[in-house]
Amino acid sequence: MPDFIPEKIAEVLTRHGVACVYIGGFAAALYGSSLLTTDVDVVPETSAENYARLSAALKELDARVRAEGIEPLPFSHDADSLAAARIWNLTTKYGDLDITVQPSGTQGYPDLHEGSRPVDLDGATIELAALADIIRSKEAAGRDKDRRALPLLRELLARQLRDR
Repeated sequence: MPDFIPEKIAEVLTRHGVACVYIGGFAAALYGSSLLTTDVDVVPETSAENYARLSAALKELDARVRAEGIEPLPFSHDADSLAAARIWNLTTKYGDLDITVQPSGTQGYPDLHEGSRPVDLDGATIELAALADIIRSKEAAGRDKDRRALPLLRELLARQLRDR
């Protein structure tokens, strides 16, 4: 299993010009969540041009398909093949990367982009989903790990709103 270096994943995606919103546990950590995460979750803009940039970035990241119980599988991809799936669970030379077109409780990139904000991450500017949108997605997903994260995320949001 590769070391988890999310800043390197972000750097490669940014350098390739991939338009995407960061969501999930890694995004929550950038808001101050202390919960550990082992992957980066992104929601891409769905144009053919962006999928072509994403494909180039995934090649540089040596991305492979991740599935439970088996070794990661190499895969050949281009803009069309990436667009054909709604979710990609991948592993890269810098750790796991999950790509989801429409996370639970959202309408995908346009919805999340509306409330997102740019954040500098070691020199790479990424588009970070609003904390309220991360909470909305975790509430809709309803998985145990999401339900366990919600009290802390709601407290972070309440603190964020108080500090405005």
